[in-house]
Amino acid sequence: MLEFSQYTLIAGLVFVVLATISYIVAFMNGRARVAELEASRTRVPVAVGAGPSGAGAVSDRPVPAAAGASGAAARTLSGYGALFVRLALAFLTACLVLRGIAVKHGPFTNQYEFSVSFGWGIVAAYTFFEIRYRIRTVALVVLPIAGAMLLYALTEDATANPLVPALQNSLLLTVHVVVAIFAYGAFAVSAAAAAMYLAQDYFRPGVGIKGLPKPEVLDRLGYKAVIIGFPLLTMVVVLGAAWAQIAWGSYWSWDPKETASLVTWLIYGGYLHARVARGWVGRRAAWLLVLGFASVLLTFFGNLFFGGLHSYGRM
Repeated sequence: MLEFSQYTLIAGLVFVVLATISYIVAFMNGRARVAELEASRTRVPVAVGAGPSGAGAVSDRPVPAAAGASGAAARTLSGYGALFVRLALAFLTACLVLRGIAVKHGPFTNQYEFSVSFGWGIVAAYTFFEIRYRIRTVALVVLPIAGAMLLYALTEDATANPLVPALQNSLLLTVHVVVAIFAYGAFAVSAAAAAMYLAQDYFRPGVGIKGLPKPEVLDRLGYKAVIIGFPLLTMVVVLGAAWAQIAWGSYWSWDPKETASLVTWLIYGGYLHARVARGWVGRRAAWLLVLGFASVLLTFFGNLFFGGLHSYGRM
């Protein structure tokens, strides 16, 4: 069962890579289509009603362009990308289910399982936002993050070890980590939208980059993702405190991972406050989202460097 789980992980990674390639090529074709459409609007003088001598009136007529072929190719590739994403999600789901059956508990107890779950959460969150808001271009940033997380998982030890005592509250552990996975996935989408916003703000301020969503659309998408992720992160902190009380006899021990989670919660809480109460939008808000996701990654990987009560994560 564990071997089949590993195979489905590899398949999921392959489809993430294929989806990323499809979206990149679709994006480039889309840019070409925009350029062709702009060129087709150029008006040039054309002789009308000219006789044998060539005399006649002069009219401005649009130059025809082959924009249709590029547009069709972009739509086809984008459709393939969406299909590959769904196949990746299906294989990653199968990976987690098969591993859960094999180890007889939620597959969330070591760094390998955490990494696969994180990658699954990013792909699942992207799929939700793609279906809900019909914005596929953020896949150019979101999917490479998911692919990197899955590739990292393949470098970790996939051996199924017995649960340490702190992890033996299976239901609370499962709920705690599942909620965190969805929160982190939403924050990955918000960070991708923010990164695209900042790229446009840097290279084409006030204009935007051809083929990408308008900056204001990306700004709203980042906000909507945080609106989903922040309540989930709040649940993560609360459930984590309840779990700590059961496992270690204290609701809060200022463990490095606990502290990083609190810092992450404060950053996203600060973002929402700044946006709603202070009207922060655009560049300042985008930088906060990038900082917030950097804190998410520190929360995820921090126990590998700082140790603490969560150091079992690499077993």
